[in-house]
Amino acid sequence: MLVLFETPAGFALFKVLDEGKLSKVEDLWKEFSSTDSARKVVKLKAFSKFENTSEALSAATLLIDSKPSKGLRKFLKAHCDGETLGVADSKLGNAIKEKLQIDCVHNNAVMELMRGVRSQLTELITGLGSQDLAPMSLGLSHSLSRYKLKFSPDKVDTMIVQAISLLDDLDKELNTYAMRVREWYGWHFPELAKIVQDNILYAKAVKLMGDRVNAAKLDFSEILPEEVEAELKEASMISMGTEVSDLDLENIKDLCSQVLSFSEYRAQLYDYLKSRMNTIAPNLTALVGELVGARLIAHGGSLLNLAKQPGSTVQILGAEKALFRALKTKHATPKYGLIYHASLIGQAAPKHKGKISRSLAAKTALAIRYDALADSQDNTMGLENRAKLEARLRALEGKELGKSAGSAKGKPKIEVYDKDRKKGAGALITPAKVYNPAADSVIGHTENEEKMSIDGQPSQIKEAAGEVPVTEGEKKKKKKKKSAETEDNAVATDAAEPEDTGKKEKKKKKKHAEEVESVEVEKSKKKKRKHADADEDEAESTDKKKDKKKKKKKKTEE
Repeated sequence: MLVLFETPAGFALFKVLDEGKLSKVEDLWKEFSSTDSARKVVKLKAFSKFENTSEALSAATLLIDSKPSKGLRKFLKAHCDGETLGVADSKLGNAIKEKLQIDCVHNNAVMELMRGVRSQLTELITGLGSQDLAPMSLGLSHSLSRYKLKFSPDKVDTMIVQAISLLDDLDKELNTYAMRVREWYGWHFPELAKIVQDNILYAKAVKLMGDRVNAAKLDFSEILPEEVEAELKEASMISMGTEVSDLDLENIKDLCSQVLSFSEYRAQLYDYLKSRMNTIAPNLTALVGELVGARLIAHGGSLLNLAKQPGSTVQILGAEKALFRALKTKHATPKYGLIYHASLIGQAAPKHKGKISRSLAAKTALAIRYDALADSQDNTMGLENRAKLEARLRALEGKELGKSAGSAKGKPKIEVYDKDRKKGAGALITPAKVYNPAADSVIGHTENEEKMSIDGQPSQIKEAAGEVPVTEGEKKKKKKKKSAETEDNAVATDAAEPEDTGKKEKKKKKKHAEEVESVEVEKSKKKKRKHADADEDEAESTDKKKDKKKKKKKKTEE
């Protein structure tokens, strides 16, 4: 029976000299108490040494997955003909039996043999000292654990997760403290809140000034601009605030110093986060920035977990509540989450934000995978993708400008006016036309236009004027007269035109006045007729009523 033993230096095969001792498993450990007794139980038959650390790492990783390496298979074929092999892993024994047809054993006796061989390893294997074995085992264990845990000393993303969480907490605390300073000191100097808008500058000014009476004597040039300083000093002289004791001012100053220390630490923490992001995820930082990239990593848990997410998930990461609410209510799902705060989406117009966020999420997913799994530490891929996205944004804005300018699709159609001219020929060159004033003519007004009234009622005008229906012969004569008049008007010179038009306008006005008077007379006549008819109807109705009353009286008398 043979026993397979794995070491950091190579594979070893031990021959069991006395198999009868394997029956007493409880007493087997006593046989390995000394080197001489151990040599009576097992003996080294063959040893296969690893050439380098990479070979040792590949063999160890395959053994963890219960798979024999290529070197191990060759080693066993050469030395295990017709022998039973004791192994430490039952799954490895099954794999060896399937591939090499070697009977394998895994039981308590084999495990005790392994434990005994490990205790006397340097004595049983000649040429392998403890000084050589210790660095080999240390290097192999580090490489193996790094592979197993997917750990890289240069890519510790847990520091980014903690840093961005601390940065968010600092922002909240800093804002709370700054608002407390404004509210507290506002009782003493309320005008200062409008003069100094920045919280950090406000805290510096309060810490330097103390009581507002001291503002006129102090120099604020290191903190504030000249205009703001002059306004502050002027407001301190006419302030409406209440008086504050010295003890209150000391507490306010202490709070201001806390605000300033928080702001300094926040700036330091941001610089640290920026350097870590450029080291761990340079391509992600180039696309979305340090803060957005760090928040994406923190939300995903780690850079490797984030690399497993598709672009659609990266797009809405951080908007899970809105997503599930939209799915539940069957409304439109959100277009962006944490990625909305990226500078590229901020530059886009509102109608293009959805398209740009979709494109940016796809490129961000690629950049995250590149940062998590690639060996290089450059940001060339992120910069190239950012340039592509900026070009796409410019193209979208250019399309909108083209549509607003009224540019039509396709080529303009060329109309061919000359039969002999080809379609592909250039533009026609024609001489410029000269204006001919002699071609102008004044068209005379017809009698029908003169007879038309303002209200568009020619029939009433004819009735008022007392016109008689005209025969066909008279109509023909009138037509001849009209044609003669138009010919005379066309031949008339430009000098006579203003006089003719003036006379015609006077005639028109006279005729128009006569027509209006006739229409009014006709209307008054009609009204009189209506009144007369109404009086006659009333008289008839009264006569009929009287007759009926007389008839009734006669009947009653009878």
